[in-house]
Amino acid sequence: MMLRPRWVLALLLALGVAAAFALLGQWQLERAIVSGEVVQRATETVLPLADVVQPGGAAPTKATGQMVRTSGAFVPGDDQLVSDRFNGGTTGFWVVGHFLTDGEAGSEAASIAVARGWAADEDDARAVMRALATDAPGQPTTITGRFVPAEAPEVPDEGRDPHTMTTVSPAALLNLWADSTDAPVYSGYIVDTVAADGLTVIDSPVPTDEVELNWLNIFYALEWVVFAGFAVFLWYRLVRDAWEREQNEAEAAAAGT
Repeated sequence: MMLRPRWVLALLLALGVAAAFALLGQWQLERAIVSGEVVQRATETVLPLADVVQPGGAAPTKATGQMVRTSGAFVPGDDQLVSDRFNGGTTGFWVVGHFLTDGEAGSEAASIAVARGWAADEDDARAVMRALATDAPGQPTTITGRFVPAEAPEVPDEGRDPHTMTTVSPAALLNLWADSTDAPVYSGYIVDTVAADGLTVIDSPVPTDEVELNWLNIFYALEWVVFAGFAVFLWYRLVRDAWEREQNEAEAAAAGT
């Protein structure tokens, strides 16, 4: 029965359909694997801050973790203390300064928060802040560090000083900076690679993109494999039904005779 021309042609058709389903399954599997690949970004190449992000607007995703460089001056007296910051697994305090860029490369001058260093003890951090407040204003300097998007303000836990800051929020810092200007503010901050005297350099690991395989695509790929097998199985059932029908007709004819 299987070797009859009509069923041989039906088998070729079933194999063609199964091959098409197999190709679709392979395509779905390739999409799942591609979506799980880690895209390496050149975050360690130091770029001008103005080329990475613009002040006054939301920071693009590609700016997250990018090493940047900018020139300008710190504003003395505008340093703030940020609590509950980990450094090497130890909780402590950040000293976050107010940096005013000088508008290099044709960009406008703007304010940006800079994490200047970490201290395990609050008194040590505040002592550094008092020393930084005595610096001469407008001292030109160039800073290099990793750009991090702005963090949302957090409400301190019950029982803590309501003025305690635990996140680096430019919107909140702007209200605390005494020397506020009309200059726009970057929606993010820089983790300086050089700590101020008396502070420890803040850990700033290379960012990694966490990705996962697209399990939905893998499920679809398995479905296409099942469909391919079903196409061949359907051909087999049709052939078997035809063979059984002939057998029954032959038995009926023999019984009638």
